[in-house]
Amino acid sequence: MHQKAVIIGTGPAGLTAAIYLARANLSPLVIDGIQPGGQLTTTTEVDNFPGFPDGIMGPELMENMRRQAERFGANMTAGRVTEVDLSKRPFTLFLEGGETLTADAVIISTGASAKKLGIIGESENIGRGVSTCATCDGFFFRNKKIIVIGGGDTAMEEAQFLTRFASEVRVVHRRNELKASKIMQDHARGNAKVAWSLNRTPVEVMSGPMGVTGLKVLNNETGEEELLEADGVFLAIGHTPNTGFLGGQLPTDELGYLQVIPGTSKTAIPGVFACGDVQDRIYRQAITSAGSGSMAALDAERYLTELQLHA
Repeated sequence: MHQKAVIIGTGPAGLTAAIYLARANLSPLVIDGIQPGGQLTTTTEVDNFPGFPDGIMGPELMENMRRQAERFGANMTAGRVTEVDLSKRPFTLFLEGGETLTADAVIISTGASAKKLGIIGESENIGRGVSTCATCDGFFFRNKKIIVIGGGDTAMEEAQFLTRFASEVRVVHRRNELKASKIMQDHARGNAKVAWSLNRTPVEVMSGPMGVTGLKVLNNETGEEELLEADGVFLAIGHTPNTGFLGGQLPTDELGYLQVIPGTSKTAIPGVFACGDVQDRIYRQAITSAGSGSMAALDAERYLTELQLHA
């Protein structure tokens, strides 16, 4: 089966790209991927997406985007791309189950997965007090106690940000020394709202009927378990871009994020575009993902037009 344009991933970036390409009468094929709807499907209320003054539930927002794309003619299919061949045109995509398809243009919007600890109570409480995004969810923890797990720059930055809302932000790190840069450490240590539980290994996220109640940790010095009370636990141990299926065919930065030509969504291979969190190591917001999705669609549309003109 051949397609003019294939979009891999159905988060805000992929679905926005689908809306734009469908409106351009290109009838894109959109492949769901391992998490249809992206990370927002695990989020409860989204308060910072423009146009929804009373907020909107994450799954509802993604369903609305999906329906909008379908209304203009985007074709949705369930499945996961396991491998691609970008060495020749048209590009070939291999799907789980053995199906293959070809495409003139490919938009990669597979996102990035937040790294998790794999401890008891972690996954079960995502959206119930466990979060991977301070700027997304910090607002919901006004005057409450929060734990930030991590010891790098991201953890220090998120801890600082969360002090705008929380009564206390406790940094938990399994080592005695932080990995963060000195300036980031100094800023966090200078904030009276930031408390420290270093040399503590997280063991279990504790919860009740209303959500998270605390974090059980192992004191690496004494070997004893401790319970740290908290209303929220924020994971700040990094993200992993979902690029494994590409087999190293596209350049990435040192953290694995796809590299694009600045100011565009164009990758090093003409006809292949990247948008959303798979190429964004800084912002990682639904609105910036959606914006980059529109860029990818416009870039792909121009590419397909030029391809037809020179055919």
